[in-house]
Amino acid sequence: MPARIRIYGQEATFAQGCWECADETLQAMLQALADPRATSLDAELRHARYAAGRFGGQVAVGDTWEAAPLPDPEIRMEDFAPPGRPQAAGWLSFLRKRR
Repeated sequence: MPARIRIYGQEATFAQGCWECADETLQAMLQALADPRATSLDAELRHARYAAGRFGGQVAVGDTWEAAPLPDPEIRMEDFAPPGRPQAAGWLSFLRKRR
């Protein structure tokens, strides 16, 4: 049984590493996240929860819909900024005037 999600009022199903949706734009967004290794039922459900969480959607659980949990952030501020000096973060931080 494929995993079903609802995002922006549109329903989509994920089965065998591929998304199916009536809305082409949403299908393209979901297909960009698709995990082709998700072939088991548990892996499909985990991936569907992740995709629904990324876009603030819902996951079908039986006959009811429940809000998908938000996934952990992929990039954190601590990756770019020193812990004690968040003002030193940024792409061109080396150009800032030192005090």
